[in-house]
Amino acid sequence: MSTSIPSRRVYIETYGCQMNVADSEVVGGILGSGGYALTKDLAEADAILVNTCAVRENAETRIYGRLGLFSTYKRRKPGVIVGILGCMAERLRKDLLEQERIDLVVGPDEYRRLPDLMDRAFQGEKGIAVRLSRVENYDDIMPLRTDGVSAWLSVMRGCDKFCTFCVVPFTRGRERSRSLKNLVDEVHALAERGFKEVTLLGQNVNSYRDGEHDFADLMKAVARVDRSMRVRFTTSHPQDMSDRLIEAIATEENLCPSVHLPVQSGADRILRLMNRTYTVDQYLRLVGKIRSTIPGVSLSTDIISGFPTETEAEHGMTVDLIREVRYDGAYTFKYSPRENTRAWEMPDDISDEEKGRRVWDVTELQHAISLEMNTAMIGSTVRVLVEGASRKSDRDDTGRTVTNRTVVFPHADEQPGDELDVRIERVNSATLIGVRAAEPVRSLSIKESAA
Repeated sequence: MSTSIPSRRVYIETYGCQMNVADSEVVGGILGSGGYALTKDLAEADAILVNTCAVRENAETRIYGRLGLFSTYKRRKPGVIVGILGCMAERLRKDLLEQERIDLVVGPDEYRRLPDLMDRAFQGEKGIAVRLSRVENYDDIMPLRTDGVSAWLSVMRGCDKFCTFCVVPFTRGRERSRSLKNLVDEVHALAERGFKEVTLLGQNVNSYRDGEHDFADLMKAVARVDRSMRVRFTTSHPQDMSDRLIEAIATEENLCPSVHLPVQSGADRILRLMNRTYTVDQYLRLVGKIRSTIPGVSLSTDIISGFPTETEAEHGMTVDLIREVRYDGAYTFKYSPRENTRAWEMPDDISDEEKGRRVWDVTELQHAISLEMNTAMIGSTVRVLVEGASRKSDRDDTGRTVTNRTVVFPHADEQPGDELDVRIERVNSATLIGVRAAEPVRSLSIKESAA
């Protein structure tokens, strides 16, 4: 039983993907049950927890930089403890625990132990818990979320794909899914709290399985909780993008017509080296099926440039693929070697400068395509879910369409969570900019207002 002191406050800093954001909310729920309180003010903190990402080297570099700041903070406020959570904790546990400035190292499957480990750390005992689990999915933990418009809901953990560049199976373990019933119950609770959008999360979310229920079943069940709530998901693997899932997105009115479909490379040889389990032709046929079944669907992707032995011609194949598919958006990365992965054993034979040039090629092309697609929307009216004030001006608000386009418009009397119609007047490659439509548009379903 935890003997934690209620007045002790914990500051959590989160890096990486939305899975880490969801994990931090799980940690908050566990700590709350253990007698700890969260704070957003570092100056109040008795404990500092850094929830980390190990997918790419630059993420780890940023975290090491933050640890230097926290060391200074510890010197100014004796008794403060610092803990590393998540994927980096799992991957670098020995190196981290040897550092004097770190008191706790806790992997993503050991968060239930945090209250006890922190109690001990406050008594001067360093703690480590990094064992991976084949069953832990925190299905019974209610995440500690602040009220808002959008919620992130982790439906499964781990991954079984073993892409050769990816460290996730080694830092988060094998796939295991939460129960469909508990997930639907959690969405009911989110709807009752006023959330207007929920995103279902998993490293490979469309391989979700609960007994006879697959991800299409889960998506339909979640969609039917509250038809006014938008439902999204990320991230998917092309191999598991089933016809049933595509059909569900097309027919369930509040499943957003937006699909993130990582391709990683446009060259079959590189895809084989990555263990991606599909060819370019199979991927393109899948894209065609998605677009023909879900009118107005938006597609985004991930691209890795400079994978070991990638030739200039193979880089060109990736560029050609982007031209052919014409994604709405793309996340592009330089290949980063990760220990324990199969690609770690391959020659990292492409210079960092060359990787950067190839990323630039991909990014500039995608920006041009995104600008063309956004420009075609000038003069149209789109339905926007208001998220709050724009980061660039307190006179403007921002929101998103169902196809995940960001829209900026002058603030009036709308509140976060409202839906309104915006007429687009100008654009850039990332944002639609407009004004509230002069005349209210008739009530549209999500599919009718897709943009």
